[in-house]
Amino acid sequence: MAAALCCGLLDYKTEKFALTRNRRVGLLHRLLQLAVLGYLLGWVLVVRRGYQDTDAAPHVSVITKMKGVSVTRSKDASSRLWDAVDYASPPQGENVLFLVTNFIATAKQAQGTCPESPSVLDGMCTEDVDCPVGNPVVHGNGIKTGKCVMFNATHSTCEIYGWCPVENNTLPRKPLLAEAENFTLFIKNTVNFTKFNFSKGNTLQTNDPTYFKSCTYDPFFNPSCPVFRIGDVVEAAGETFGDLALLGGSISIRIEWNCDLDQPTARCQPQYSFILVDRRYNFRTASYYWDSQRRPYRSLMKLYGIRFDISVHGQAGKFGIIPAAVSFGTGIAFFGAATVVCDLVLLYLDTKADFYWKEKFEELLELGG
Repeated sequence: MAAALCCGLLDYKTEKFALTRNRRVGLLHRLLQLAVLGYLLGWVLVVRRGYQDTDAAPHVSVITKMKGVSVTRSKDASSRLWDAVDYASPPQGENVLFLVTNFIATAKQAQGTCPESPSVLDGMCTEDVDCPVGNPVVHGNGIKTGKCVMFNATHSTCEIYGWCPVENNTLPRKPLLAEAENFTLFIKNTVNFTKFNFSKGNTLQTNDPTYFKSCTYDPFFNPSCPVFRIGDVVEAAGETFGDLALLGGSISIRIEWNCDLDQPTARCQPQYSFILVDRRYNFRTASYYWDSQRRPYRSLMKLYGIRFDISVHGQAGKFGIIPAAVSFGTGIAFFGAATVVCDLVLLYLDTKADFYWKEKFEELLELGG
């Protein structure tokens, strides 16, 4: 047993090539080679550019600026002018920007006592015992004083200590800043692929000082203009401005850089996509002031609008010796794998497998061995 094992360890196997006239296996071999060749040329080299070194983590910079003017009129016929400082938050934004399109105003609130709103369930009452002193109104506007009072002719609510009168909750039927559809959003974006010391911006290099004041982005006719009309952005996200502006919403603006640095620099251009994330968005803010007797007041605003979230993604590729060598080596290995598969078919699956086995493997004994 030990002698046989020792002899087996000292055996040497060399390849033997046998030409077979099996057309089925021959066809399988060519098909496998064509598949490997198509994969390498089509997917690895053309689509994935496997011969390139890549940088998929660029440093990015985003600067945004909103422009436009709107006038709103309240029920008392008073008007208010809105510009970028009023309706954009922050006015000179970064990658997140909020645009006011609608609002509910509650003017001249002062700290004191008043009936809770009937729209707040925990504020409803029929008698004083329903309003324990010192308990805050759940989802309400203040602290209960212990009294049940008449809010109007049909509703009784707990008296509260808070900012009075309580917040108005009557939503306008149409967005008050309807002109915001024609406002513009300027997005300045720069990417820096540090691995290749390459930097590129999305703004067109031009000597015309009026270009950015007159151009508007269009994916077909003006793809290099970084000025976006709000109505076009909302439409590209699959929504109508009038519907989204009433209750607000959130839109994701995605900027994609896919740069082949083996090509001219001018071909490295961003691609924009717009996705509607949510159909409701609002928050509250207030401005404070004092009267002549130094009593504090505030004007409460519930703001509805569109939140823009801008994200930048990118990848750059450039020819590299190591990736090219790896791709070439992978191709050779795959071609070899095609031969292995065909050998397995001949030796184990073909009806003449025993014959092919005997022809492929032959034991030779040396004279005097």
